[in-house]
Amino acid sequence: MTHSKQVLVVDDSRVSRLMAHQFILSKHADWQVTEAATGEEALQKVATFQPYLILLDVNMPGMGGLAAAEQLRAQCPQTHIFLVTANVQNAIRNRAVELGVGFMEKPITETRIHQLIDSLAA
Repeated sequence: MTHSKQVLVVDDSRVSRLMAHQFILSKHADWQVTEAATGEEALQKVATFQPYLILLDVNMPGMGGLAAAEQLRAQCPQTHIFLVTANVQNAIRNRAVELGVGFMEKPITETRIHQLIDSLAA
């Protein structure tokens, strides 16, 4: 990719956010990565920019990832949104499909992040 894309990483775990941030930049050093710790914070941030990609934790205090995904999808219809969770129950996967968002299993690894980014370019 020759131009910078914006990514929003939403997770209440600072370590998870930092890992995802680092893994994204290891593949695309020119991309801009913004972090949010809650669903509410994510909604505030997308009011000022439309990210190319949002990685969204499911289990967070306050507004959880599923509720945030629904609102983020409405605010950012062209954005790639992926729920990121260790909770791999069918109910979560089915809700992701209903919301029109993708699904990525935790733990976050460099390989999973790179595969996800590669799949978007395909």
